[in-house]
Amino acid sequence: MPGSLRFRLPALFLLGIVLAGVVAAAISLRLFQTYTRTQSVQELRREASGLSQLYADAALRAADEGSAAIDFAASKLELATGDRIFYIGASLFPGQDSGLPRLAESAVPSRVSALRETVTFEFTPPGSGRPYLAASAPVRLEPESDALGAIIVAKPRTELRDQWLPLVGRLAAAFAVGAVLSGLLSWWLSRRITGPVLALSGAADEIADGNYAVRVPVSQGGDEISHLAERFNEMAARLAATEERERQFLMSVSHELRTPLTAIKGHVDALRDGLVADPELVQASLDVVAAETVRLERLVGDVLDLAKLNAHRFTVHAQEVHMGALVEQAYATFGEEARRREIDYRLSGTDEAPTIVTDGDRVLQVISNLLANAFRWTPDGGLIELAAAAAGGRVAVEVRDSGPGIQPAERERIFVPFISRDTTGTGLGLPIARELAVALGGQIELESDVGRGSCFRLVLPAVRP
Repeated sequence: MPGSLRFRLPALFLLGIVLAGVVAAAISLRLFQTYTRTQSVQELRREASGLSQLYADAALRAADEGSAAIDFAASKLELATGDRIFYIGASLFPGQDSGLPRLAESAVPSRVSALRETVTFEFTPPGSGRPYLAASAPVRLEPESDALGAIIVAKPRTELRDQWLPLVGRLAAAFAVGAVLSGLLSWWLSRRITGPVLALSGAADEIADGNYAVRVPVSQGGDEISHLAERFNEMAARLAATEERERQFLMSVSHELRTPLTAIKGHVDALRDGLVADPELVQASLDVVAAETVRLERLVGDVLDLAKLNAHRFTVHAQEVHMGALVEQAYATFGEEARRREIDYRLSGTDEAPTIVTDGDRVLQVISNLLANAFRWTPDGGLIELAAAAAGGRVAVEVRDSGPGIQPAERERIFVPFISRDTTGTGLGLPIARELAVALGGQIELESDVGRGSCFRLVLPAVRP
């Protein structure tokens, strides 16, 4: 197809070769024309100078010895040289015929008739009808004497054309062969280049249609095309993984939403149908509905937070935050649960904690999520420590528990949304905590000893106000 890359690429390549060939041929032809003209001019000047000296010597002998004019005719000289010979000026052999065709001074340029130097010029001899390239040389009997006349040696300009005209045919033949070879080479190169590109284009169409399993072959050689194919395959794999995560996300959200909704619907139906009449049972049902509503509200809020973080639409509201007071606030939130479950709940380092610039509400949310995870996995009567520290331009908040610990294979998986190790959680607390930490310019570090407990550490940059 004329509009396809496979057609345009060799066409442009061939066009470039053709243009380069035309320019090179034109330059070569011009250089050859200049060369042949220069050679012809030099040859004409040598012949004119030689004939001028020959006739000057003959005229001098005739004047000194009274001898006759030289006995060779100009026609013989023309036959020997292949050029036309003319003469302008005074007679070289008074009373005798030199045999040279004479020209009127008006037939040649004035600088020729001035008889001062050897001159190259173009003119049209009388009766010829075609232009000639000529050279004139003054005839002097003595080196310092005035010239009697000038010998003119000329050749038709058509002879110059006849010298370079065969070159045009050779250049045309070479150009045609080069164009054919260039066309074949450009076609082969276009196949090599556009083949992978067309494969990428087809694979992109497949991905646009939702087929993320498509892959393109990667050629050997490590060039840009193979690198592009590798990156394309990586992109397709990531899209496939993203689609799978989205599918799992929707399934998990649906499941998590259905659980509290089912409980709420069951108790509401029982109350509406009058199946529960005992005031205590009615109150118990209402308590369940309220608890499941809170759970549902928390789940929806967590999902919205996670969606904003993943879409990079999360806004940090920076303000001055005293980390000691913030940690104490988070600590107090879980004080009642610790007392009820007889957990040894400890707090340290708040007095030395600095004031930094960050989003206090989001930092509190991260610490609360880490504490909620610690209380979920710490058995009654266990130990939970909350500590703050600052060093090396960073602020760290540690949540250490005496729970069962986390297996090495699970330490990255627990930060994946909806992956929970028990049936009571949503699996969103730790993923949201880590994403919030990253959004705040920090990170969450994890240390765990299986059978003895875990330590989650929130690390933030200590940006001073």
